[in-house]
Amino acid sequence: MLEALGIQQSTETVYRLLLEQPDYGLTELAEHLGWPEAEVREALGHLADLKLVLMDDAADGIAPFSPDVGFAFLLSRAEAELTKRRRQVERAEQAVAAILAKFSAGGTFRHDVVDRIQGVDAVRERLEDLAAGARAECLSLLPGGAQLPDTMDASQPLDELALERGVRIRSIYQESFRNDAPTLEYVRWYCELGGEARTVPIVPMLMVIVDRSAALVPVDPEDARAGALEVRSRGLVNALVVLFDHLWESGTPFGEAPRRNEHDLSPQERELLLLLGIGCTDDIAARRLGVSLRTVRRMSSELMSRLGARSRFEAGVRAAKEGWL
Repeated sequence: MLEALGIQQSTETVYRLLLEQPDYGLTELAEHLGWPEAEVREALGHLADLKLVLMDDAADGIAPFSPDVGFAFLLSRAEAELTKRRRQVERAEQAVAAILAKFSAGGTFRHDVVDRIQGVDAVRERLEDLAAGARAECLSLLPGGAQLPDTMDASQPLDELALERGVRIRSIYQESFRNDAPTLEYVRWYCELGGEARTVPIVPMLMVIVDRSAALVPVDPEDARAGALEVRSRGLVNALVVLFDHLWESGTPFGEAPRRNEHDLSPQERELLLLLGIGCTDDIAARRLGVSLRTVRRMSSELMSRLGARSRFEAGVRAAKEGWL
């Protein structure tokens, strides 16, 4: 439960036992847990590094610090790291927006940095070429929930060959894809072969990054027929990788149920409240979440009831005031 603070499960187990039995030494801890002393000593060393216990060199004298002191420091450090990460993601999003805005406005780019690919078929062919040439890694953002059958048919042999070559493939899907049986079956097959997949409530746009050297993003995220931009600038590609990594860290691994937060909100419910809070209509919220209008209305009604709100907008505002977001 404390992995976000840099505390592994085994280390947390030792710390909790020490809080319950502060007189225990290395031998007593090992006997109680049924662990080798070397494993307990390693956990104690980690706790000492985190300033959660005080111990001598022999690990015979062990004294746990008060949790409110030790965890206050760790939480402050985690919050600082999260703030730094958020700023990196904001810069990445700004970089992507600048690329698309400049290109759409008729700007020109050096062809060794950015190329425009016209048409859906040309984009698909270029994706196949990049996937076939991947050496180490392929990262994908896949919005829209259910994937098109012909897209999955075209990707299947490429994914299989890449995984056989040892290429690490990580894909982020929208949570709503779980409602589509063919997409669910494809992702299950892909993960059984060694691919990795996670889900988030909202995937901002279609994106593929190959070997951290080239990335494909849509010219217009709202219109796939407008084509794509192939970006090869190291700085821009790195910014897109930061965006992917942020979504990956917040995502739910495939095969696990989305985790609810301390207010019993699923990630999808939290995103819906954010959308309602900024005044999005049910239609817009449904498109962003990749679910049906009926599903959004049902979720909105349940959240309004929990918050005692009379309107969807009021539900979003109350959620913010109550600290739900």
